[in-house]
Amino acid sequence: MTDKQWDILTDVIGGKILSPLPTGFIIDSPWIPGWYGINVLDYFTNDCMWLKANIKAVTGFPDLIFFPGFWSEYGMCTEPSAFGAKCVFFENAFPHADKIIHTLNDIDTLRAPDPATDGLLPFMLNRLKWALPHIEKAGHKIRFSVARGPLNIASYLMGTTELMTAMLTNPDKVHLLLQKITDFLKNWIDLQRKTFPTISGIMILDDIIGFIGEEDFKTFGLPYLKEIYSSDVPVKFLHNDAPCEASVKYLPEIGINVFNMAFYTDLNVLKKSTQNKVVMLGNIPPRDVLASGSPDDVAGAVKTLSSSLESKSHVIFSCGGGMPMGIKTENIKAFINAIEKP
Repeated sequence: MTDKQWDILTDVIGGKILSPLPTGFIIDSPWIPGWYGINVLDYFTNDCMWLKANIKAVTGFPDLIFFPGFWSEYGMCTEPSAFGAKCVFFENAFPHADKIIHTLNDIDTLRAPDPATDGLLPFMLNRLKWALPHIEKAGHKIRFSVARGPLNIASYLMGTTELMTAMLTNPDKVHLLLQKITDFLKNWIDLQRKTFPTISGIMILDDIIGFIGEEDFKTFGLPYLKEIYSSDVPVKFLHNDAPCEASVKYLPEIGINVFNMAFYTDLNVLKKSTQNKVVMLGNIPPRDVLASGSPDDVAGAVKTLSSSLESKSHVIFSCGGGMPMGIKTENIKAFINAIEKP
C-alpha cells in the first residue's frame, strides 16, 4: 500500500467523502495466481513468482487499494501449521490443514506455538524480508499484520461441526482453546509489527463468527476479538463473508473500523447497525457479477450500489468478500471506470 493509499484509507475511516470514491479489494491466492498465469503451488513456493505477481497487480491497478497488500500466506494452512497440523498442498488447488484435536481432552495438552519458529510462519516473514526492498522500490510499504481469527483457526484444529457441538456441550474446553489461540495470535501480530515497523493495521479474517448466533458470538467471539484488537493501531480490519447480522453491531465496541462482509447484506443496513462508525468494504457480488458478468454487468452493479447508498461516507467500493478466482482485467477496469464516471 502506498502512502497516498494509506492516507485515503485513514481519511475514509475519519469520515471524509472523497472524489472519486475509493475502491479496493482483498487479494490473495484465490485470485492472483490464475490472473497472473501460474499455478497455486508456484505462487506459494516460488518467492520470485509471488513477488512478480503482486507487483503486476499493484502496478496494473494503481487506483485500487489492495488489502493487505503483498500478503505473504499459505492459504488456510498458515496458522494451523504452527500448531502442528498436517498441511496438504496441491499443484493447482488450495491447500488444507488436517485437524489435530480429536477429543476435547487434546485441548488440555495443546501447546501454543512460537510464531518466530513454528510451522510456516517463519517462511512468511522471511519472504517479506527478502521482498521488502522490491516492495519499497515499487512505492509500497507493509501496512498490515494479518491472521485468521480465533474461531476460524479453532475450526481447522478440531473441525467446524465438532467446534459448534462443543460450544453447547463443553464450553469450558472451547474457552480454553480460544484463549490459547488468542494468546498465540497476539504474539503473532506483535512479531509482525516488530519485524516491519511500517505496520499500522491489523487484519483478521474469521468466517466462523458468521455461523453462530448473537449469544454465542457474545460468549465465544466478542471477548477474544476485543483482546486481539486492543493493539494501538489506527486501522483495525475484519473480514467475515458469512452472515454478519449477529455480530455486526458489536464491531465499534471491539474497535473494528473497517469491515468486509458477505455480498448479500445491504450496506445501508450495516451502516445503521454500526452507527456509521465502520468503513464498509463492499458490496458487489464477487462470483456472479465481478467474475462471471460482462464489463457492462459490473459497471451496472457498481452504479446501482452507488445510487442506493444513503450516505457515501465510510464506504470503499469493493466486492463482498475477497476477490475470487476468474476475475478478468477488463471487469476490474469496468469496476474502476464506473466509480470514476458515475
